[in-house]
Amino acid sequence: MFRWLRPKETLDEAEARRGLRPLLFDAIFAQSMAVLTSGAFLVAFALLLGASNKVIGLIAAIGPFTQILQIPAIFLVDRTRLRKALVVIPVFLSRLLWLPIAALPWLLPPQYRLAFLLVALLVASSLGAVANCAFSSWMRDLIPERIMGGYFAKRMAAAIAVGAVLSLAAGFGVDFFKQHVDEIGIYAVLFVVGTGLGMVGVSFLGRVPEPRMSPSPGEGILAVLSKPFKDKNFRSLLLFLGSWSFAVNLAAPFFTVYMLRRLNLRMSLIIVFAVTSQLFNVLFLRVWGRLADRFTNKSVLTVSGPLFMVSIVLWPFLTMPERYFLTIPLLILIHVLAGMSAAGVSLCAGNIALKAAPKGSATAYLATNALVAGVAATVAPILAGIAGDWFAGQELSLTIKWAATQNPGGAFLLPAISLRGLDFLFIISFILGLYAVHRLLAVKEQGEVEESVVVTELYAEVRKAVRHVSTVEGLRQLTLFPYARLKQLLLGKRGGRPDAGAGSDGSGESGT
Repeated sequence: MFRWLRPKETLDEAEARRGLRPLLFDAIFAQSMAVLTSGAFLVAFALLLGASNKVIGLIAAIGPFTQILQIPAIFLVDRTRLRKALVVIPVFLSRLLWLPIAALPWLLPPQYRLAFLLVALLVASSLGAVANCAFSSWMRDLIPERIMGGYFAKRMAAAIAVGAVLSLAAGFGVDFFKQHVDEIGIYAVLFVVGTGLGMVGVSFLGRVPEPRMSPSPGEGILAVLSKPFKDKNFRSLLLFLGSWSFAVNLAAPFFTVYMLRRLNLRMSLIIVFAVTSQLFNVLFLRVWGRLADRFTNKSVLTVSGPLFMVSIVLWPFLTMPERYFLTIPLLILIHVLAGMSAAGVSLCAGNIALKAAPKGSATAYLATNALVAGVAATVAPILAGIAGDWFAGQELSLTIKWAATQNPGGAFLLPAISLRGLDFLFIISFILGLYAVHRLLAVKEQGEVEESVVVTELYAEVRKAVRHVSTVEGLRQLTLFPYARLKQLLLGKRGGRPDAGAGSDGSGESGT
């Protein structure tokens, strides 16, 4: 009955490449579900239920917290050796849980709704953690290493492009329909639609073949978990990824809260900014993918990491102390920088861990990596939520004063900086992020080059892209994106070889 969930005894390269096509479709539908059930829509839904900064922090911490289940998942994978089944079944159940979440406003009295939301998100995320552990090991054996970076970049780019269009339509839909119906009901509808799209993704995931897992020595839990920590280079990588995860998750969960409450922005405008970020994310995935294949993942991270931190430190300058004429231009700049840099960070942080994990021990190494990053990302938003409520009553202002000594009453005052509430979290996140990038220097990767080389090549890639787009033909191709590119990805080259697996420019997102 469930033979389609079992691994194949033999799996040639042609069959493995054919499996990359449904894997691409799963990423597209998984991303479509994600944009409708998370991010700004989930935060707005929680705020309408009465969530405080502490609750928002807890919601952000649930996903990372459940990564602790990677530990039993390691042994579940090794014991059953059914990685595909351990992905498809938990993913199906976790996505199904969004139906009761959607019905929450009518399912329970107000005093129980936030508690139910937190529990449902915890269960769904726990199932996803088990699936992600099996998924990482499955992909490590399925996708040839020589095309891994390029394939994952193209997969992520296609998923983000479709998700961006969908989220934009949903954002404008929220602003339009909330004038006619209860706003919380609109988010419930988005969750139901997202669940349906997620189920379609599961059907594609079930079509991806699984190669038989290579035998691994039967070792105890301590022996398995200690291996990555005994590996000096991987230990340095864990320190970087853990500190980076802590720094980013100290600030990122509160961007939407800041725009909704501090800046009073409409949901459609927030989604426009998010889509702008995603657009630059898609455009730069190919650039970072090419640079990573030429100069290593570490070399790309030393450039994209600090760039992402710059996008965070700009948030406190959006108010002086309230919205002013530079608020919107700065928001655009922040989202452009975040999209560009996040493409490099998300692509190369995942790939550097995949490359550093030895075959045969990949499950333990990758699960330990997810566990360390998960613990950091769990603690960070919880502390940030508590600190955010405390900082809400604090303010630091610096003002520049220009006055003539003969006429002190005609002084000109210019607010140089004004920090209040969440602004303090963004500054702290920036400082810790720079420390994390410093820790990256201790990680060794074969073929790494100086940061200046990557910056020079990045500038050349951007100039090349601008020159191409500046032509009439370039503009025509830009208007065709992503449809022409998706056609290449889905149909592949002649002879049955999928284009998704060829080339060397591109990213990773589990789709689970």
